[in-house]
Amino acid sequence: VQLQASGGGLVQAGDSLRLSCAASGLTVSNFNMGWFRQAPGKEREFVGAIGRNSMTYYADSVRGRFTISRTNAKNMVYLQMGSLKPEDTATYYCAASAGIISTISTMATYNFWGQGTQVTVSS
Repeated sequence: VQLQASGGGLVQAGDSLRLSCAASGLTVSNFNMGWFRQAPGKEREFVGAIGRNSMTYYADSVRGRFTISRTNAKNMVYLQMGSLKPEDTATYYCAASAGIISTISTMATYNFWGQGTQVTVSS
């Protein structure tokens, strides 16, 4: 299984950015696909996820600004980020979980992780 996150970069506050997660060795529609982020000196945190049920879930800090989607035909998951803030600066990871929906925000339930892509938001 491989999860390849891409699309990170340096942007200004208020800008938008789309991250992509290409999956191989698993079918994204059969897993809960999550996005997490880790800022320097901080713990990794849940950003959002799209469940096997196709519903989306978000952390309060990004709800209304970020959108997660999935393209089954390409076996890819996306994180569209808008109205970016300096506090969104972090390494972003995509991950896949075979767990139940109620655990979708729980990092420990994710079985597979990508390598991360850096997002830096300047003020």
